[in-house]
Amino acid sequence: MGKDLVLVVDDDQAVRTMLGKVMAGNDFDVVETASGEEALAAVEENDFDLILLDINMHGMDGFEVIHELRGRGENVPIMVVSGRKADYDTLYGLDIGADEYITKPFNPVTLGAKAKALVRRSRSSVSEDNPIIEVGPFRYDTHTLRFYKDEVEIPLSAKENAMVKLFIDNVGRIFSKDMIYSLIWGETIIDENAIMVYVNRLRQKIEDDPSDPQYIQTVRGLGYKFTVQ
Repeated sequence: MGKDLVLVVDDDQAVRTMLGKVMAGNDFDVVETASGEEALAAVEENDFDLILLDINMHGMDGFEVIHELRGRGENVPIMVVSGRKADYDTLYGLDIGADEYITKPFNPVTLGAKAKALVRRSRSSVSEDNPIIEVGPFRYDTHTLRFYKDEVEIPLSAKENAMVKLFIDNVGRIFSKDMIYSLIWGETIIDENAIMVYVNRLRQKIEDDPSDPQYIQTVRGLGYKFTVQ
């Protein structure tokens, strides 16, 4: 089995070189691009397992790249690695489809560990025995990691995908925020903002009326549950 393939996108050659060394040290093969436009072209030509993406770049910025990739239905995990540290930037990046947001300067050991964990989690829902899960109007293909409502595909980011799989496998079960964060993010220090961002994003995609959710319901004081009629 070959190495996982990561795309490093940054217009600073020194940063690309550093990120490339970190990823190679974590057993990734690396492709580097210096712009958002080059990154989109590379994604069309390669099957990447992970993208490391800067935000401030000449021409198309990182947020525009995320918009374009998610709009195409690409569910490759995206980790933003940026010098922009404002809470707004972090939440906005997650809201439009990034799976992780790490600020510069970064700890190389932490970055490598998060990269491997993100790739591992993006594959964790694959099932060889029962590839199709059907619940109410929803269908989830565990081989292709594609999700449909009323036979219309709903593009998902890697973390959205993991959350959908968690819910659709456990209809009616209540998950606390701690449980969701541990299972999806693989960490014990909970970030409630991240959970709310992803729950709201999923509601926008799957609910008939996101302001009155029927599928992803809040259970006051306990967490969330996924229900179908």
